[in-house]
Amino acid sequence: MRAISLFSGGLDSMLAIKLIIEQGIDVTALHIFTGFGGTKDVRDELERRAKIAGADFLSVDVREDYVKNLLFSPKYGYGKNFNPCIDCHGYMFKIAKYMLKELDASFLVTGEVLGQRPMSQRKDALQQVKQLAEDEDNLILRPLCAKLLEPTKPEIEGWVDREKLLDISGRSRERQLALAKRYGWKDYESPGGGCLLTEPVYSQKIREFIEYETFDVEDIDLLKYGRHFRLPDGAKLVVGRHQEDNKALEQIQNKDYISFRLPVPGPFNLIHKNATKADLELAAKIAITYGKSEKDKEYEVKILDKVYKIKPFETKAEAQKYFFNV
Repeated sequence: MRAISLFSGGLDSMLAIKLIIEQGIDVTALHIFTGFGGTKDVRDELERRAKIAGADFLSVDVREDYVKNLLFSPKYGYGKNFNPCIDCHGYMFKIAKYMLKELDASFLVTGEVLGQRPMSQRKDALQQVKQLAEDEDNLILRPLCAKLLEPTKPEIEGWVDREKLLDISGRSRERQLALAKRYGWKDYESPGGGCLLTEPVYSQKIREFIEYETFDVEDIDLLKYGRHFRLPDGAKLVVGRHQEDNKALEQIQNKDYISFRLPVPGPFNLIHKNATKADLELAAKIAITYGKSEKDKEYEVKILDKVYKIKPFETKAEAQKYFFNV
């Protein structure tokens, strides 16, 4: 028998897999890749951790569908920021459910713990997730807190021994850490740093962005890096903050943004392709202010085929009045 386990790469996900594998059931760790799981693509790291727990690994890229059909219209709304957690969990289970036949699997597993997260892991929220996932067959098993919930089909049918499952609840990590120690695991923290949609700054960037532009898959990474400016005529400017930022921005391929560099060491920059001449000139002036420039010296900054002769602002504070955020 095989189960599909939703897999974030964190300790709870690993433990849920381990508890099922210990009962002689094969597990496929399924990572639903939305693009919002942090500033780095950690799928190689996730595969390694899945193998530590004893599962094989599969990642499914759902970014296009997630942005188009879920992100801006969640049935159960958002948490404190732009996080549609209940709808997101239901969406992921629905995908996993559709894959049962393809992977010759019989039921679904998740590392969720009752009461651990205030929005999505309450009892009533778990029921809402069940409805969204269209889990009429009662196939979603939560091994870490199963004894606190009604038995699922895998337990009722005897595929899984309920007595070997757990009754963990709340935000304490004590029991999970003890299990990790028992299994000899040392590397088990969430590799992606959590969901960006739960972070205030990233969420603010999305809200500001959609006031001016249509948010698309390409924009997920655009909002992850750099200083963001909204210029007077409406164009967005992104200015790298440091070397790591610059490298990340250089990798972004976004049909709506063009890049430009400076004639001095400094940030890598992106500006909207429809920026007005005034916004382009201001963008050059802001960018050169963050480069290794001299206050009273004139520089030539080339954006596409146009060269702008500009001087940096006297202080960065003058440039910062166009900040959306830092």
